[in-house]
Amino acid sequence: MLTLALHTLRTRRLTFAGTFLALSLGVALLTMMGLALASLDAPHRAPERFAAAPVVVKGQDTLRVPTPSGVRVDPLAHPRPVPPRTVAALRALGPVVEDRTFPVRATGASGAPGVVPGDLVGHPWSTAAFAPYRLSAGRAPRAADEVVATGAWTAVDKRLHTDTGTVRVVGTVTGPAFENALFYPDSRAARLAPVSTQLVVDADASAVRRAVHATAVQRPTQAGPTVLTGDARRLADPDPDRDRGALTALNALFGTAGGVAAFVSVFVVASTFAFAVAQRRREFGLLRTAGATPGQIRRTVVAEALLVGVLASAAGCALGGYAAPHLVARIVSDGLAPSWFGIGDHVWPYHLAFWTGLSVALTGVLAASWRAGRTAPSQALREASVDTAATPRGRLLTGTVLLLTAAVTLAAALLTDPGDLLHRKTYVSRPLLLITAVALLSPLVVGPVTRLLTRLPATRLPGAAAMLVRENATAHVLRTASVAAPVLVTIALTGSLLGATATLNEARTAEIRQRTIADFVVAPATTGAGVDPATVRRLRAVPGAEVSVTASSEIHTLEDGVALIRSTARAADPEALAATVRLPLLAGRITDLDDDSIIVNEEWARHTVGERVTVWLGDATRRSLRIAAVMPTGTGDNGVYVTAANVPSAAPVDRVDVTVAKDANAGPVEAELRRAASPAGARVLTREEWIRTVSPHTDSTTRLGFLLVLGLALLYTGISLANTLVMATADRRQEFAALRLAGATHGQLLRLVTAEALTTVTVGTLLGLLVATLNLLGLWAALGLQSVWIPLQLPWTALGVGTATCALLAVVSAIAPTTSALRRRGVEAAGARA
Repeated sequence: MLTLALHTLRTRRLTFAGTFLALSLGVALLTMMGLALASLDAPHRAPERFAAAPVVVKGQDTLRVPTPSGVRVDPLAHPRPVPPRTVAALRALGPVVEDRTFPVRATGASGAPGVVPGDLVGHPWSTAAFAPYRLSAGRAPRAADEVVATGAWTAVDKRLHTDTGTVRVVGTVTGPAFENALFYPDSRAARLAPVSTQLVVDADASAVRRAVHATAVQRPTQAGPTVLTGDARRLADPDPDRDRGALTALNALFGTAGGVAAFVSVFVVASTFAFAVAQRRREFGLLRTAGATPGQIRRTVVAEALLVGVLASAAGCALGGYAAPHLVARIVSDGLAPSWFGIGDHVWPYHLAFWTGLSVALTGVLAASWRAGRTAPSQALREASVDTAATPRGRLLTGTVLLLTAAVTLAAALLTDPGDLLHRKTYVSRPLLLITAVALLSPLVVGPVTRLLTRLPATRLPGAAAMLVRENATAHVLRTASVAAPVLVTIALTGSLLGATATLNEARTAEIRQRTIADFVVAPATTGAGVDPATVRRLRAVPGAEVSVTASSEIHTLEDGVALIRSTARAADPEALAATVRLPLLAGRITDLDDDSIIVNEEWARHTVGERVTVWLGDATRRSLRIAAVMPTGTGDNGVYVTAANVPSAAPVDRVDVTVAKDANAGPVEAELRRAASPAGARVLTREEWIRTVSPHTDSTTRLGFLLVLGLALLYTGISLANTLVMATADRRQEFAALRLAGATHGQLLRLVTAEALTTVTVGTLLGLLVATLNLLGLWAALGLQSVWIPLQLPWTALGVGTATCALLAVVSAIAPTTSALRRRGVEAAGARA
């Protein structure tokens, strides 16, 4: 069997080259994703802002709720400041420096040598020594309009126009490059950021701990201040968990890409092996006629697959190991991963990819060879030239089961938890099940669809070409289905993934448009900042303007006694909110909201008007509130509404809705609003401008992530399409020879294979569109059940590009081997072996 397998590999080099290429590329994809996932180890980070600080005391920044299953912990939106009693006790131990951090937006610079950074932050000058920063030029700030800047983007005596007023740079500092900061005099920083949540103490750490423990109030949900020393001081740095967040994002990215790549590679490799075996039915029939048993044929095919599988898997591991660092370098340069991310020395991804590739090769070829081994010699010879037999029972049964599974799971999700269908992990994974089902059942529809396409007036070819295309496709349904499979995967994945993102974005935009009825919206100049009280007073004083001021915060609730759930919250005045916002209420009224109540959505475990719920505010304060109204769940962006009495004073006013009174003119009101907002640099946006600003768009990171997921998978399917077509066309030398002997010219044969390739691509495109549409219909139904009705959003541009690319690859891959075959004379080719 091994000798025969080696001889077959030499004589059918093109067929096995195709399967080798498909398998090696699939293993390479698995290797790359496995190496990337195995390398997700965050580096150890030392303290940055407080590297030279003796002891840092940080106010309570987490909520701790005891439950029967243990203590549940969640970060607070508004950390508590260190209690005054504790600060007084610490001052008795040594010097205390209060830290303050606030965003700064520079709207322009006078004579600055470089570009003003967009991520400026402000600090008190007294904290600069803890990084440590050292003056490289100029002096320390003393007046309210003086600052010291980090970096080389500005210079001494330059003026900056910021949202805190025009300031003059009186000094620059050098030090660790982890932020772009402006240092203000301590008194000015205290006015710009009145609340300080952490401080530095120059005293013995054990004495500081004793003082904190003796003066801080200890409650179940209020853990009190934290004393940080050594490496723990990094917890006082801005966003200390950024590496963990980056790892979570990368894990989701590579996990999704790996899952899609694994599916596509297994799908294509199995399809390619099955097609390669199906091409050899005449060979199997001759072997059966010569006396070979079905078992011998199966063992021969398995030996061939084992040889190809070992070589291709090894080559794929080597290719994946070479390509993985280049992939990581690209995603780092594109901003998808932090600069520290790199490929480590891991062995298990190679083992996983190698044995997966070998298993797929053996499984795929076993399934295909079983039917060939069971075929009688005379039947096999009759089937050598055509393939009109019924779809194998195993394939039909598997496809039907997968199709029913997809339908049943979709129905169950719609009936029980439609919101789960809106999650990325769900709308990325669900299409794979339906793609597999449709691909397995595709031989049932290849014939009817091809006959329909070739009879349409717009696609009818002159002469006998249309008849030949139709008969070739229907006489070789497995070949047609194998060529259409990569196109099906390409179109279905593109339409399902990009269409789901576009549909969800459109749904969220529709929700924003429905809720926003204000004529104007005033927003702070800097993201994360707030509209200051003076600006709010000026806005309220504008004649003819009905103003609704809302502040952002968070509310925590314990569901089922074990799950601590965090919801976004907005604090508003009920009367003003009703005049400027149209909330999609299912029950209750906005005006029923008061200091003892809350507006929730259906996602809450308790969502009946009049019920009371226990919540924890953004600073860990516990409250019992009555449900005043209930909103639908929507796309998940419907948070909760409370009054200002139920948010901490630190909650920033980040939105001011303004409706023009009925007896007022919008033009003068807008001019007065802009005049009132200009001193603080706040933005006055019309309703449409606001909707465009806050409407969800696929940001560059998400877009690059999807391009990675789709790009790797679609590149592979494109190569597989070309590979399968080359295999299929090269195996038709005798057919071409017969047509040439019948009088067909070279040009006619080239046009014939072109038409066949385009027809097959069209079949695959239609099946892919069917899968994408069915997947998006499930998402559309889930949105409807969440009270959001919008039209489906199919990414026609991306689908058009994908279809055109597949068509171009198909035509080139069909013409190239045909041209090679036509170089031989018709009589010579007719007598040659297939």
